Amino acid sequence: MARAPLRPGDLIDGFTLIERVHRGNMSSLWRVGRDDLDLPLVMKVPRLGYGDDPTGIVGFEVEAMIMPTLSGPHVPRFVAAGDFETLPYLVTEWIDGGALHERLGPLPLPPEEVAALGARIATALHDLHLQHVIHLDLKPNNVMFRESGEAVLIDFGLSRHDRLPDLLAEEFRLPMGTAAYMSPEQVLQVRNDPRSDLFALGVLLYHLATGELPFGSPTSRGGLRRRLWKDPLPPRWAKPEFPPWLQEVILCCLEVDPRDRFPTAARVAFLLQNPDQVPLTRRAAFQEHDGIVDVFRRWLRSLGSEPVLRHSLSDHLSQAPFVVAAVDTRHGGPLAEAQRATVRRLLDATPGARLGCLAVMKTSRLGMDINVDKQGNNLHVKALVELKHWARPMALPAERVTFHALEAPDPATAILDFARANQVDHLVVGARGQSRLRQYLGSVSAQIVANAPCTVTVVRASEAGGRDNIA
Repeated sequence: MARAPLRPGDLIDGFTLIERVHRGNMSSLWRVGRDDLDLPLVMKVPRLGYGDDPTGIVGFEVEAMIMPTLSGPHVPRFVAAGDFETLPYLVTEWIDGGALHERLGPLPLPPEEVAALGARIATALHDLHLQHVIHLDLKPNNVMFRESGEAVLIDFGLSRHDRLPDLLAEEFRLPMGTAAYMSPEQVLQVRNDPRSDLFALGVLLYHLATGELPFGSPTSRGGLRRRLWKDPLPPRWAKPEFPPWLQEVILCCLEVDPRDRFPTAARVAFLLQNPDQVPLTRRAAFQEHDGIVDVFRRWLRSLGSEPVLRHSLSDHLSQAPFVVAAVDTRHGGPLAEAQRATVRRLLDATPGARLGCLAVMKTSRLGMDINVDKQGNNLHVKALVELKHWARPMALPAERVTFHALEAPDPATAILDFARANQVDHLVVGARGQSRLRQYLGSVSAQIVANAPCTVTVVRASEAGGRDNIA
């Protein structure tokens, strides 16, 4: 029996329909309320009429399966779901800040605005990946913002959960996604690589920065496959003054082979917030398409092997962690050497890891601080130089190490804030010898261990032989 049309005022499992706010090809969205919930709510109801796309039904099942597993500020709060035996629906928190496409004015946007928006979206993607989910349909319609500013990802109907069945792959044999934003590996029906979301982010950044889509909006399988070998025009082709660092980030996200992209969304967020830390390659200077030889080679490769992630999403993230060493360069000596040895072992054990070298210059809580030493050298620059001297014996490539000098009255708080803001996976801190005052006030390392959002290794230099002890 056909289902009666939904109308404002209808009651569904305690939810009152208020108004329909959207009617799409696969579902309708209704503002709803429930007496016991003081929370703005939205209900998604899939379209089940004759001729409606069956992928929409499977996509609804996927979203209803994934949403209850998600939490945090970068996804809507899950509230309830109904099944197909009565009425299928999905109720989540309504995000008041609006969608990305609604907030955009005329394109292109200024580079600094592109970077700020991109960093927030990349942070949301990394949080999603940490929860074992690849979005696989990132586009302006699926990015919203809380009034507090955080990006929120919505619409998980095409997503892949690393630890749940992939219903779409089991039931269909065709590329899944939005044509303009789909990664090359998605065109090849590979759905298990988180770097697919970085490709979509690159398309989004390109669009915001240039006003154009890098690959257009193809409508055929052949049109989709062109991105397996054809590179987009670099932003600097039309705007020679376009910042090289931003072009570097965008084009790296748009690499055909996912292994040539950034390893994690956290890395993209970090670079978009720290342009001076972007390692520039030949991409930064591009002003035209790749040569015909490079394009022909990619075309030949596209006829053969397909990119496949042979390990889980969790394994992928664990192979590309952000390790940060908080180094007191003023004292140096055995402790700094012990930290370097510990960091070297961590990096050797994880070839995909990147290193951040961090120094905190303690400032006064009151009054003005002098920013030069007795010889007139800038203290901030001096700290960066000392960090580079500390890291030099490890001989790391430029793209694998960054340097950061912070100024703060409380070093422990500064280090913890840096770790939270930059999705740090592992902190390496040094602990100096014990003293009566240190025992009374609490050491920096103890405060970090107690409050860090990540793994912490505390290194102490032994008094004899210079060998390090790890707590």
